[in-house]
Amino acid sequence: MMTKHSPIHRNQLETVTLDQLIPPNHLVRKMEAALDFSFIYDIVKDTYSEIGRPSIDPVILIKLTFIQYTFGIRSMRKTIEEVETNMAYRWFLGFGFHDKVPHFSTFGKNYERRFKNTDLFEQIFYRILKTAADKKLISPGHVFIDSTHVKASANKRKFEKKVVRKETRAYQEQLQEEINQDRIDHGKNPFPPDKFDKVEEKEIKESKTDPESGYYVKDERTKQFAYSFHAAADRNGFVVGSCVTPGNVHDSQVLESLLSELIEKVMKPSAVAADAAYKTPAIARYLIGKDMMPALPYTRPRTKKGFFRKSDYLYDELHDHYLCPDGQVLAYSTTNKEGYREYKSRPAICVNCTLLTQCTESKNHQKVVNRHVWQAYLEEVERLRHLDEVKAIYKRRKETIERVFADAKEKHGMRWTTLRGLKKLSMQAMLTFACMNLKKMANWTWKEPILG
Repeated sequence: MMTKHSPIHRNQLETVTLDQLIPPNHLVRKMEAALDFSFIYDIVKDTYSEIGRPSIDPVILIKLTFIQYTFGIRSMRKTIEEVETNMAYRWFLGFGFHDKVPHFSTFGKNYERRFKNTDLFEQIFYRILKTAADKKLISPGHVFIDSTHVKASANKRKFEKKVVRKETRAYQEQLQEEINQDRIDHGKNPFPPDKFDKVEEKEIKESKTDPESGYYVKDERTKQFAYSFHAAADRNGFVVGSCVTPGNVHDSQVLESLLSELIEKVMKPSAVAADAAYKTPAIARYLIGKDMMPALPYTRPRTKKGFFRKSDYLYDELHDHYLCPDGQVLAYSTTNKEGYREYKSRPAICVNCTLLTQCTESKNHQKVVNRHVWQAYLEEVERLRHLDEVKAIYKRRKETIERVFADAKEKHGMRWTTLRGLKKLSMQAMLTFACMNLKKMANWTWKEPILG
C-alpha cells in the first residue's frame, strides 16, 4: 500500500537542544574534543584594541576558516551560507538556533586589518602539530618532501613578458669557494669575483592579474599561472612543514630552506625521502652533511639513443681521469663556473676509433665528460639507494606526502585558489594543512561516546 507523507510536521513545535541534533560521531565533535581553541586569544590579543565596540570573537573567525578548509568549501561567502543552515557547523561555532552568523566579508576585513602581516596562521599550524606530538602521533624519524601546483586565480592569456635577474642559489657562495679551490688544486688560476658576479637574466611571463604567481608549463595542454605548495610529511601522514613559492620555482631550490625551518621548529629527521626533482649534487651534499640519510630514486640517463651512457665511462679517482669504453684516457681540462670539471679525449686518437659513432657527434672528434665537484655526494646517494632500508623508506612516499596532496586537492579545495598573492596563498596552505592535521588527530584520538 502506497503511503503519502504529510508535511504537517513542518510547523510542529519541538523542544530540542542543538546538541541533540548533532550525530555522536560527527567530525566537528571530534575536532572540538581534540583541540582547545582558546589558545587563539593569546595569539591575537595584541591585534585588538582595549577601547571601541566589541569585536566578533576571534575564535569564531578562525573556526569559520577551519570549517571552510576542512570541508572543502570554495569561499567564505559559501561557508557562511552553509553555517546558516547546517546545525553541525553552528554547534562547532558555539551558536544557537537564532544566533546571527557574521557577514561573509568579516573575515576578509579582519585579515586585512589584523592578521595580514602576522604569523597567526603559522602559529596555529604549529600549535596543532605540537598537540599531535604531545599525543605521540608524530613520527620524527623519516620525512617525505614534495610539492604540488595549485592553479592561480589568473587568466593565462593576460600577461606581459619581462626580463628579470636569475635568482642566486642559496649554496652559490660555498660552490664558488669549492670551484676556485678545485682549480687551484689542478694548477689553474681561480676565477676572479666578477666572473661569478655577472648578472644572468631570463625572460618570464608575468601575470597582469596576479603578478606573484609563476607561469608553469608541464606539457602542451598544461600551461597556466600557478603556485607551488611545498610540504614535508612524517611517516604517519602529518604535515610537519610547508611553504609556498611561485609555480615556476624549481623544487630543488626550496628543500634546504624547508628542512632548515623543520629542524628549527619541529625536529631533525634521520632520513629524507623525495622524488627525482630533488636529486642534485647540492641537495645530496646538504643532506649527507647534516647527517640525514637521503632516500632518492633511480634516475634514467638522459643519453641520446644509440650512444654510450655516462656510466660507461669509468672514473679513476686515483689519477683523476676517465676511461672510455675503448680504454682511452679522458684527461682533466678545466673546472667551469657552474662547478663541473671537464674531462676531454684526444681527437687524434678518437678520429680513428671504431666506437666514435656511439661516443660523440662532435665535429672535432672530441668527447667531453662533465663531473660536478660535489659528484661524490651523488654517488653516495646512488649507493644508499640499493639498501633495503632506503628502499623501504622511499616506498612510503606514495602513502604519505603523495596522499597528503591527493587528499588536499580532492577533499580540501586545494586544486585551485581564489586568492591572490604569496601572503594569502601561504595563509591558505597553512590553514589547509592545519585542518588536515587536526582532522587526522581528531579521528585518531576520538573515543566513542557511551550512550545511556
